[in-house]
Amino acid sequence: MTAIDHTAASSTSDPIRLDGQVALVTGAGGGLGSLIARTLAGSGAHLVLVGRNAERLTALSNELRSGGTPVHTMTADVADPQSVRELAVRVRSEVGRLDILINNAGVTSPKSLFDLSDDDWRRIIDTSAGGTFYCIRELAPMMIERRYGRIVNLGSILSLRGMAMRSAYSAAKAAVANLTRSAAFELGPHGITVNALAPTVIVTELNRDLVQAQPQLYEGVVRRSAMGRLGELDDLILPLRFLVAPGAGFVTGQVLCVDGGYTAG
Repeated sequence: MTAIDHTAASSTSDPIRLDGQVALVTGAGGGLGSLIARTLAGSGAHLVLVGRNAERLTALSNELRSGGTPVHTMTADVADPQSVRELAVRVRSEVGRLDILINNAGVTSPKSLFDLSDDDWRRIIDTSAGGTFYCIRELAPMMIERRYGRIVNLGSILSLRGMAMRSAYSAAKAAVANLTRSAAFELGPHGITVNALAPTVIVTELNRDLVQAQPQLYEGVVRRSAMGRLGELDDLILPLRFLVAPGAGFVTGQVLCVDGGYTAG
């Protein structure tokens, strides 16, 4: 495990560089989480990778370390409040600080209202909405102590719109959007911004099979979008870098749609 250099500068003359800052990413083992981690590492951040799949976290951490990024990996289930409490204890003891929190972990299920089981509903709500809440509650105190922080929650176009076969996911992401706005008011006086990214369908390993299995549904998303396509992972890089940047300290409580114009109509 690579130790984090706490003597590194926490700011720089470049308003989007993250040199010396510590960033924690949940759901880091997935396609989107991996992209987020690589983006933050490329901006100079030190990484804490969190997820349930230790093998994936190890593979990503080895890749990032080979490029010179200090990385800690920690397994946790963000849907379990006790697991998140234990995660916060580990971050404090092993890392010692936290500047950036990316609440990325989430799951979905392509089922109708009547086919969603109680377990499906709880798993989706508890991971996306519950996990975001638990991580803010347990990890933001380290930011409050330093009077600085950037929190970015992963929402969705379904934070603002509905879609058939996505009732639980839409409900969870709508909760994330309003949690973002409310947390911004509570944490703003402590120098902490809280924003959400609300992407359109971004093709990742989480939903690749769903996109292929339900072409008519996703063709509808494409037709409604001004840009006429689904999202790609690279579409999120610059919006993410902006929201976590030191220079974005007056932007908070926002849900930034990265959707090719889907929500414009």
